[in-house]
Formats: sequence, C-alpha cells, structure tokens
Amino acid sequence: MRTRSLATLIAVAVVLGWLVVSGVAGPFAGRLGEVATNDNAAFLPTDAEATRAQDLAGGFVDRQTTPALVVYERTSGITDADRQRATADTARFAQVPGVVSPLPPPVPSEDGQAIQVVVPIDDAEGEQIDAVVDELRRITGTGTDGLTVNVAGPAGLLADLIEVFSAIDGTLLLVTFCVVLVILLVVYRSPVLWIFPLLAAAVSFSLAALFIYLLADADVIRLNGQAQGILTVLVFGAGTDYALLLIARYREELHRHAEPVAAMRTAWRGAAPAIVASGGTTIASLLCLLLSSLNSNRALGPVAAIGIAATVLVMLTFLPALLVLGGRWAFWPRVPQPDQAEPSAEHGIWQRIAGFVAGRARLVWVATSVLLVLLGLGLTQLGATTLGQTDLFTTRTDSVAGQEAIARHFPAGTGSPATIFTTVGTADQVAQVARGVPGVARVQPVQGQGGPPDPAAPPKVVDGRVQFQATLADPPDSDGAEQTIRRLREAVHAVPGSDAVVGGFTAINVDTGDAATRDQNVIIPVVLLVIAVILAVLLRAVLAPLLLILTVLLSYAATLGLCALIFRYLFGFPGVDTSFPLFAFVFLVALGIDYNIFLMSRVRQESVRRGTRAGVLYGLVVTGGVITSAGIVLAATFAALAVLPLVVLVELGVAVAVGVLIDTIVVRSLLVPALSYDIGPRIWWPSRLSRANHTEGKGRHAR
Repeated sequence: MRTRSLATLIAVAVVLGWLVVSGVAGPFAGRLGEVATNDNAAFLPTDAEATRAQDLAGGFVDRQTTPALVVYERTSGITDADRQRATADTARFAQVPGVVSPLPPPVPSEDGQAIQVVVPIDDAEGEQIDAVVDELRRITGTGTDGLTVNVAGPAGLLADLIEVFSAIDGTLLLVTFCVVLVILLVVYRSPVLWIFPLLAAAVSFSLAALFIYLLADADVIRLNGQAQGILTVLVFGAGTDYALLLIARYREELHRHAEPVAAMRTAWRGAAPAIVASGGTTIASLLCLLLSSLNSNRALGPVAAIGIAATVLVMLTFLPALLVLGGRWAFWPRVPQPDQAEPSAEHGIWQRIAGFVAGRARLVWVATSVLLVLLGLGLTQLGATTLGQTDLFTTRTDSVAGQEAIARHFPAGTGSPATIFTTVGTADQVAQVARGVPGVARVQPVQGQGGPPDPAAPPKVVDGRVQFQATLADPPDSDGAEQTIRRLREAVHAVPGSDAVVGGFTAINVDTGDAATRDQNVIIPVVLLVIAVILAVLLRAVLAPLLLILTVLLSYAATLGLCALIFRYLFGFPGVDTSFPLFAFVFLVALGIDYNIFLMSRVRQESVRRGTRAGVLYGLVVTGGVITSAGIVLAATFAALAVLPLVVLVELGVAVAVGVLIDTIVVRSLLVPALSYDIGPRIWWPSRLSRANHTEGKGRHAR
C-alpha cells in the first residue's frame, strides 16, 4: 500500500512539473515565426559564387535592396490614363517607408501592352519586406476597366511565401491536432484515452518550441518556414507513435498485473528501449543534415532533432505518469482486467496474417519485393525539373500572376538581372563576352550616379572592380535562365585576369541546386551507416540490420516511384524542389526504420523465450495493430502539410505519407516478417541467439 501511494505521489509530481514547464514554454510555440528567416541567399554556403557576388555587391550600393516589380497590363494597349496612373503610383511608392529612392521611371513594353516599375526595398527591413509589399499592393489595387496590376519580383515572391508560412502557427497546428484526434478516437474507441497522447504531444511541442526559439533568437541555429511546418507534424506524428506503442504495451501488462503501477513498470521496461532506439535513430539521421553545405538543410536537422528529443523525453516521463493516474479506467469502456490473457488472443486479424506469412514465407517476401521494385520504376518519371516561381505555389498568387505578365511583355529577366563583377582592366572584354552568351538579352554597367542609366556616364569602380547587370531572356527562376547562368559563368571565367564573379537571383538558384546534389551524395551514405550501427547495437546482430536497411531502401525507391506518378499525372506538378530527394530520404528512412525497430525489437525479445520463428509470428501479432495505427497517424499528420499552398511541402507531405503507409502495410507487415521467418535463427548472426535455437522447426502460428 505504501509503495502504491508513493508511486501515485511521484506520478502527481511528474504531471504537475510538466504542466508547469508547458505553461512557461507554451507561448513560445506561437512566436517561432518571429525568429524565422526565409531569405534564400542567407542559406547559401559561404564559398558559393553567388554568395561572393552578394558580398561584392555591398560595395556598389549604399544599401542592399530586394526589388519588387509592379506590372500594369492592358492587352488592348496601354492608354494615357494608364501611364499617368503608373507615374502617380511611382511617386507614392517612393514615400513608403523601406523603399529606397529615387525610383527609376516606369518602363513601357515594346508591344505597348504593359508598363513596369522597379521598386527597390531596403534589405534592412528583413522580414518587414512583406509589410512594404502589402503597402505597394494597397496603393495599386488590382486594376479596373481591363487594366490588371500585380506586384511580383523577388520581394513579391518573398511576401507571398511569408504569408503562406504565417499559416503554420494556426492552420497547420489545428489541422494536425484534429487529424490525430479523429484517428485516436477510432483506434481507442474511448472518450477518455485519446486525451493522454494528445496532451503529451502538445507538451512535447511546447518544450521543443521553447528551445528552438531561444537558439534561433541567439543565432545558434536558423529557422525557416519549411522547418517550422515540418516540426509541427513531426512532433505530433512521432509523439503519437511513441504513445501508441507505450499504451499498447501498458494495456497488455494490465492483463497480467493487478496494480497499474506494476503494469506500467513492466510496460515501460519493454517499450522504452524501442522508443529510445527509434528516437535515437531519427535524431542521428536528422543531425546528419549538419553535413550539408546549405544552411537551410543544416537548419532543419537540429530543429527536427530537438523536436524528436523533446518528444521522447515527454513520452517516457509525462505520459507514463498520466497513464498511472488514469489507471484501468482510462481505457473505458474496454477496460483491461488482470486475467492473464495472452494479448495475441485480442488480435484475430493479425493471427491470420501471421499464419499466412508462416505458410508462404518465401513467396510472400519475393512477391512483395517484386511489387516494390515495379513501383520503383516510376522514378523514371520523377525528372530533374526545378520548380520555378510560377510553379512554387499550389494557388495562383499575385507574384505568380505578375511574373507571368512580365514574361509576356518584357525580357523575362527584367528586374532580377544577373550581376557580373570583374576587374577594371578586363571590363570591356568581359562585357563583350557576356553579350555574346545565348540567353543574355542586355548587359549594362552599374554607374556612379543615381537615376536612369546614362550611356555616356562611366561605370562605378570599387576596389578595382566594376559591376555589370545582365538581363536574361528567360524568367529568372526557369531552367533556361539557369542554363544561361552556367554558360555566362563559363564565358566570363575564361577571360584572362578577369577574376569574374557572377551572382544574382538566378545564380542563387543554380548554386543551391549544385549544393543540394552534393549533399545527397554525401549525406545519404552517412545516414545509412549511422542507422546500421544503431540497429546493430539494438538487435545485437549484423545480418538483421543489413536486411532491414535493404528493405527500407526498397521502400524508399518504391515511394519515390509512386509519388513521381502522383505528382505528374494526378497533381500536375511540373517537377520537384531540389531539396526534395534528400528530405524525402532522411524522413522516409529515419521514420520507416522506426516500424522495423518496433517490430524487430519485440521479435528479438520473444525469440529468446520462444525461438526465432515463433518469436517472429508472435511479435507480428502483438505489434501489428499498434504499428499499423502508428503508421496511419504519422501518414495523416504529414499529409496535413497539404493544407499549405506550397508545392515543396505538399510533395514532402505526400511522399512521407505514402512511404509510411508502404512501410507499415507492406514492408513491416509482410516483407520483413516473411524474410525473417524464412531465414530463421540465422537472422541474428553473429550473436549467440543465431546458434541457440538453430534446430527449431517452422511452426505455422504464434502462440
């Protein structure tokens, strides 16, 4: 009695302590947007050519600016009233705080159907650029009587991105919460039990948000909107997975113990190693992103890792205390009684699946492997197309409409020119070479005076260098523009003594894509090695971890192949973001291996007691329902990213959702059990367990 009272007091203290922590940390969850940065250039590696160009550009201007492009379009022809309106608006733009004056005059298109105004916005405004763009849009309105007006360019794009990411704190969190709530109600069929995992996940998110806010505010890590969105679904998805595993084991032990405290003690000892191993694998995989040359990737690694670490800590302390206080009645109306019943008796469908696997093990693993290989053939449809500005959003934003209008009536690169820096002595030669590059529409020097360009004025010289602006013929975020930048760099670099550097908006995209390719080649092998080591330590074997990694790689290829078909033929997306393959790999492998850990850690425990083949079947039966439920929860939470109108997050959310379902339904339920059953005790090679029961037969059912 005294022991039970002491345990209850400890549980109360743990719950109250975590609630206090959550009360302090909770407000920071809504403030993450304050410390988020969404400037692409800020995430480039320091040795990238575009970064060097950006540093050189600082010497040619008093203030660094990001241009907004205001485009007025009338397909029947611009009128005098339209010209007067554009001129009047330009004067009003110059009065907006954050706009750098004097503004160049409005530029008419050669076809007479559009006018464009370049509005430079001070980069010192930072995340307030969206407020300046909002004011520009308020001044212009949307147009009337056949005249359309849009605000595009890098500043317009950034403002639309910030608006999208502002939905993360509210919309995404609410959708994720509701998705998890509905699934938990279906899984538990209890009006009470769903509260425990959701409350624990909310505490986990608050704790993670506190640490991430403090680190980002101190510039220790960088946070962007993409990482912020992933953090939300990752914490709630993974947290619910861990909760499902612990609760299932607790329910199982309540059949064997009269006291909830004793049941929780045994359940915790059984489930904690798998949860810690799962969390550790995911954290280690995410931290491999620190090897990335892109600051944006390096930012995601620690942010997501902190989220998983906070989740593991809360789920192994706060959640057990809640469950102990709730006792058996937390499961009402399906209250587990201390009847010593085998839990496998409650899982009829999984008994049948285990029998099917035992009877046709080799056929099952061969057939499922072939199925995954066939799905992987869809990779040929994935393509290497980089998403441009007009492809970035799932909706047609103002910046997208404006960019399309610019492309119709102006050289598409107007307003986002490439910048060329070279020595004074080679300036004329570099300019001549640049003008001869296919895809370059115009090359002009940056002059010392303000106002419109003067052909007679000399170029501005800073530290022995001059700067040229090269207007591209293609839209600045298109594949054509990126190929032009590559040709331009090759041409100007070849000029002897030029020490030429090419930068600008398109050059940033080029260097980002090159860095992403390098990251895939470096990080993917490291992630696989880290996971192999963790699995070898957990399972105390070599063969089992290697086979598990092979199955997850097969699942990854099948997922990307199926997603390629979905993106192209169902969603109509023109391509994938450069970061997509790496992010998809890290999340699919790290999270997909979790379900194999949940299964195989239990299989190993049971193999010691029952023999390997019986252990495989028993482990499949008792973990089948909970792992399937966990997979559905994680898939649904990542699918919630689709509520954000950003293609890259929709693609990642769909890929993780599809991959998790493949891992849960095909790989963990059929492929891994069938392969393990067929191999038998040798799966644990070279541990002693691989020799201890080598004479066991092939029984058909778990008992």
